Amino acid sequence: MRQINYFCFLLMIGLLSFSCTEGVKQERVQSEEDTYSLPEQPNILWLVAEDLSPYLPSFGDSTVQTPNLSRLAAEGICYDHVYAPAPVCAPARAAIATGMYPNHIGAGHMRTGPWFTSGLPQSVYDNAIKRAHPKGVPAYEAVPPPEVKMMSEYLRMHGYYCSNNAKEDYQFFKPVTAWDECSNEAHWRNRKDNQPFFSIFNFGVTHESRIWVKAEDSLWIPEDAPIIVPPYLPDNEVGRRDVRRMYSNVVELDQQIGEVLSELEEDGLLESTIIFFYSDHGGPLPRQKRLLYDSGLRVPMIIRLPQQHAAGSRSDQLISFIDFAPTVLSLAGIQPPSHMDGRAFMGSFSDPQERKYIHAAADRFDEVYDRNRAVKDHRYKYIRYFYPDKPMYLPVSYREQMPVMQELLKLRDANQLNPEQALWFRDRKPPVELFDTETDPHELNSLADDPSLAGKLEELSDECDRWMEEIEDKGLLDEKDLIAEIWPDGVHPVTADPEIHNEEAEITITCSTTGASIGFKMWTEEEPSAWQVYTGPFNLMAGANLKVVAHRIGYKPSTEVEGIP
Repeated sequence: MRQINYFCFLLMIGLLSFSCTEGVKQERVQSEEDTYSLPEQPNILWLVAEDLSPYLPSFGDSTVQTPNLSRLAAEGICYDHVYAPAPVCAPARAAIATGMYPNHIGAGHMRTGPWFTSGLPQSVYDNAIKRAHPKGVPAYEAVPPPEVKMMSEYLRMHGYYCSNNAKEDYQFFKPVTAWDECSNEAHWRNRKDNQPFFSIFNFGVTHESRIWVKAEDSLWIPEDAPIIVPPYLPDNEVGRRDVRRMYSNVVELDQQIGEVLSELEEDGLLESTIIFFYSDHGGPLPRQKRLLYDSGLRVPMIIRLPQQHAAGSRSDQLISFIDFAPTVLSLAGIQPPSHMDGRAFMGSFSDPQERKYIHAAADRFDEVYDRNRAVKDHRYKYIRYFYPDKPMYLPVSYREQMPVMQELLKLRDANQLNPEQALWFRDRKPPVELFDTETDPHELNSLADDPSLAGKLEELSDECDRWMEEIEDKGLLDEKDLIAEIWPDGVHPVTADPEIHNEEAEITITCSTTGASIGFKMWTEEEPSAWQVYTGPFNLMAGANLKVVAHRIGYKPSTEVEGIP
């Protein structure tokens, strides 16, 4: 395996490491003669699809054409081995936001946070409670270690305008210090002139639910467009219809992404912006989302650098979502905090050591408990099942709204599943599975009992043990025990009220809660203000009002303290 390193971030992009395996074309992207450099604080734009496997021409699937993403790929770098550490939205986003494994910070259980508690009709609230919280388990949010903050807060501390349009769902409430703006109108265009920005645009059109919600909508592809149905799904009218809808949604996604890219070009910002495109985990179809197969974990990722640097190249290095936060900070010239589980793969603080393994976990999804762990190297995937007495298929009512899922269940009940489909409906799980993902990309043939691979099985099993011990895997706790650990006596901890100190119009703010972020507003009647991140003493504007709040992630925020002492 060959590795290509950058020289220095101030002259170039830093250690943008690439590696290649046989059959993968790998271009050199940096040499001593290059004069490429990034702005000191480059703009960073994230284009984030939901529930999307690499069903794109730039990743080998030519079922549909995606001109905007294909252009992005031609002008950027395609990453072929990028993985979510959890195959479902909220835990994956917790990793993206913090640079930490979800099962390290207690965010591994899907739908644990109180995301549904405000502004909903009582009937909707009651249904959400039933779906998201098993009997006897209260609504709660994850409580990460005190040093953990959202990545965007670090960027704001260094002058970035941070906007999120608009999905959250982190397994915890965001503090007011997380974003300058978080709404359906959030946009880099709302920043101050020449302020560097970090902007996220989330695209829900490819979400699992859009398979059935958009079932009667016009397709963006011909109704008879040829498609390939994965072998674990029924290749009949129902299966083909839902797969065709998925591809139609991909084409619509491409059009939406093109609109954002056009705005970037209209603003003259394309060549001063680093663009990331990726998905929040694997695909929306049955046996994809929520499972630890590559269909649930592997995502497409494209990064376009200013001036199309390294255009058309590919990287096969292993990348996990926990690497995103340190990489963005590294690109912004900010040293990533040492507590993060991830490593920067770009920028001035990039780690020259490539990953050897990817790790992932799957615990409770909505009303159903499970506990599975996975370790993967470039070729082999190891999955450990902690509840082998449970069936492989565990019902999730949300997923069962999808017609192709209903068709699978119908075929199961009629004993008409083919062997590939029947694998998901085994009465018991095996203790472990081992797959060769090069020769068996759908992970249908477990090699766990192959004596020639006993050494690989032991290697990945040992790595799974090492990883779980290193991160003090919170998913190994019974969920009620986890809640008792983070909420002593069953009480949601509260961030202490901040204290404001005023010495000759210089304001200092403190909070006794370890790890609390502090936000403040200072404004006049003529000039409203958004929440700012407190980083140190500041001078008070004449005639200004002051409001302060403290919030440690996972705790309730403090009361908002107003006035000047």
